[in-house]
Order: sequence, then C-alpha cells, then structure tokens
Amino acid sequence: MARTWLSVRVELVSGHGADLWPRPGRIFAAARTHSFTQLASAVDRAFGRWDLAHLHLFTLSDGVTKVSPLEWWGGEAPDGTLDGSATKLSRLQPGEQFAYVFDMGDDWAHICTVGGQRIDPLEELGEVPDNPVPYWGWGSLPDQYARRWDGDDGEARLPKRPARGTGDLPPILPGWGE
Repeated sequence: MARTWLSVRVELVSGHGADLWPRPGRIFAAARTHSFTQLASAVDRAFGRWDLAHLHLFTLSDGVTKVSPLEWWGGEAPDGTLDGSATKLSRLQPGEQFAYVFDMGDDWAHICTVGGQRIDPLEELGEVPDNPVPYWGWGSLPDQYARRWDGDDGEARLPKRPARGTGDLPPILPGWGE
C-alpha cells in the first residue's frame, strides 16, 4: 500500500483545571477518508476516557473553523460548525496544527499536529484498520474526573496501604497475598 495515510500527533495540554507537563501523547495513523468524529473516538479511547457522554470540538488552524457532530449540540453548535461525521481528515495539510477539546466543562484540551510525511499503515501497524488507531505513545494519563482510586470524592486522604504491600491480593502470582 502506498504512503497515503496521515500520522497525527496528539498531546494532552490541559484538563480538569490543570496544565500537564510533560504532556502525555499518542501518535495516530488515520486515513484521509476517516472523519473527524472517528478521530475523536480514537483519541478518547487512547486517552482512557470512559464517560463518553460529553461534547467535543475540533478547532482548525485558522482559529475559526470548528468541527463537531452537529446532532450532539441540539441546534446550539457554535456558528459555522462543520459536521464532524461528514468532514474528512483529507482537509488537513502536512504540518498543520489544530486543537481538540473533549468535555466542554472539564476542557480536556489537546494540540494535534499532522505529520510532515504520509505513512503506510501496513508498515506502521501491520494491517489496514477501519478507524484511526494509536501506534505510539508516552506519559501518564490523568483520570477523566481526577479520581485517584475507586470511590475517591476528590477530598479524602489516600487510603492506607496494606502493611505488606500486597497482603490484600489473593496468592495468584508470586509475592501476592503475603
């Protein structure tokens, strides 16, 4: 297969009121025929989002053009917003930067950069996937709601660790349950 796919670097800049540094990121392989909605779904999965019932919005490099699934906005989409389900990634140029924001309340903001060279998905991934997929990544990903453990309310102190470190685990693996 020829080098026809885009490589898109996505870095998480901020969210839930915090700026992140160093920025965690992922690099995605995406066909020019994939939609912005498909790219958004891939980004959300790769960044560990599990509550997907939130609006998202791409802002292209001109700072004016917005892309989002229009049906999600219930007629309240920002003026001039293009439908993300119908708008293809083919409108992006090599080296172009654009922003992606997930959840307009917590504002998980990402800087996205289109790679300077097209890629061959067979070379990079070993297959030709139906949707954009990450093929490289780095950094620790924050929880979507800044929870540190199951049941965290955001104000409680860290729970006390078991005295032996793994004493709360069943003896399935060596060192567990001791």
